[in-house]
Amino acid sequence: MGKIMQFETINPPKVSDVIVSQIEQLILDGVLKPGERLLPERELAQELNVSRPSLREAITTLKSRGLLRSSRGGRHYVVDIIAPALTDPLVELLKNHPKTMFDVLELRHALEEVAAYFAALRATEADREILRCRFAELEEIQHGGRDPQHDAMVDANFHLAIADASHNVALIHVMRSLFSLLLGNICRSLERLYTRESSYVIVHSQHEAILQAVLERNPETARQAAHVHLAFVETTLRELDEETSRQERSQRRLRNLPDLEASPSP
Repeated sequence: MGKIMQFETINPPKVSDVIVSQIEQLILDGVLKPGERLLPERELAQELNVSRPSLREAITTLKSRGLLRSSRGGRHYVVDIIAPALTDPLVELLKNHPKTMFDVLELRHALEEVAAYFAALRATEADREILRCRFAELEEIQHGGRDPQHDAMVDANFHLAIADASHNVALIHVMRSLFSLLLGNICRSLERLYTRESSYVIVHSQHEAILQAVLERNPETARQAAHVHLAFVETTLRELDEETSRQERSQRRLRNLPDLEASPSP
């Protein structure tokens, strides 16, 4: 007589739980980004092939978990879970203490070298197409007027696309949570680098080197290209700081010279 095995009844998951799981995964993977608006309920229900009551139940669950928020018009948005709490006070501190720019650059060294390495290792063809588009935007600002705020956004988008291509969800979310911090740092860096036209050209060639290493799937070359880029930015900014300090010291000495015309004759 065959052995009697005790099986547990398999209960199919609720449709709303499946929806919750899918949307959570899209947020985790960085496909749905902070602040992004979901499709209207009717369209989203059609897209998912589910009933609107099931969708509403899922949205209620996601809102209770702090992942979605709703506007007055009934539209639903992905919540920026980490960034406001983590970066806003830090951004204010950095504005008041510009020397800490170099601390941010050290953080970028750690994050972006790893991001470039894994992007070269894991980027899909879709990722590579996004990177080409982001680099094309960098090409455009080469031929436009100098606008640090706009150029910083384009620059940051390129670096964040590298992070996305790493397919490391922890790294992606840390980079995105630091976006406003990163943006402010890049903007201040570009404002200083603009004082040396040659630096701007060099930075662009360094971005191209990172891109090519990722496209050629060479992780070590990509990591090294990211390192060279950030080391150059740091070295150049330190040199500019020293130049500024020397100018200020010279100006102070000049202001403190005695007024020879006003001095009595010996």
